[in-house]
Amino acid sequence: MHRRQDRPHPAHGCSPPEVAMPARSEPYDGPAIVTFAKELEWRRKQAGLSKKDLAEKLGFADSYVGQVELCKNLPSEEFANALDTFFQVDGLFSRLWGRINETRHLSILPPGFPEYLGYEEKANHIRVFSTNLISGLFQTEAYANTIISTTMGSATGKLVAERMERKSIFEQDDPPHTFLVLDESVIRRNVGGKEVMHDQLTHLLEMGRRERCQLQIVPYDTGYHAGLTGSFILLGFEDGPEIAYTESSGEGMLLKQRDRVALQAVTWDLVQGHTLSVEESLAMIRDAMERL
Repeated sequence: MHRRQDRPHPAHGCSPPEVAMPARSEPYDGPAIVTFAKELEWRRKQAGLSKKDLAEKLGFADSYVGQVELCKNLPSEEFANALDTFFQVDGLFSRLWGRINETRHLSILPPGFPEYLGYEEKANHIRVFSTNLISGLFQTEAYANTIISTTMGSATGKLVAERMERKSIFEQDDPPHTFLVLDESVIRRNVGGKEVMHDQLTHLLEMGRRERCQLQIVPYDTGYHAGLTGSFILLGFEDGPEIAYTESSGEGMLLKQRDRVALQAVTWDLVQGHTLSVEESLAMIRDAMERL
């Protein structure tokens, strides 16, 4: 909660505060969140108030005002109402909060990922390495729901639906050439129970048999390899340089700089050098299914 516990509620008489998400290390980049933050900063400075001054007048923790202005935390509805009352702006912050809430399922995605999605649908070849979980493009609805629901709460339905929509690229007249490499732990980890995992592995087998999809696995006995630092995706285009998206410890990053993308491409080559053949990989998936 972001109310100060050592102060009475301010005069505007807001209801008890809701529990908000913890601050992030990287800022949110959603347009509505950025607009809210800039409007808050401008109004606060026009009033001649420091972040601490405003926090005290509203009855919120000092750190929270700063986090919202830096786009490292989402404003609560209570906070928006308090700002409207204090600055007398006829519901401005409440309307902005409403827009944030409508797009909240996108706001809580890792930085750079919404932009990445725009590139993904235009790519003509996709290289994916997954070290912990099956990559979103290859997930079944039940598998995705299991993963997303553990942290996303009420946003789960929208996020799962949008993840499933991403797979439509495989049904195009000219689908991208796709190369998927999985660490063996990904197919051995039981996510969502026997039925969910059986269906997920069945889906992987079906994808692995597609003409433009190549699936390979890095076996356990490889030991340490370059890909264990985190999952990543490389996107290639008919005209234009490759880009990469990396994930590690719950954080994501879109890479466009040629030297950094080239480094991910080298990592891909190093990882693929440890993979089983396609047929051996599909056989390992069938073995994982039998052992469920």
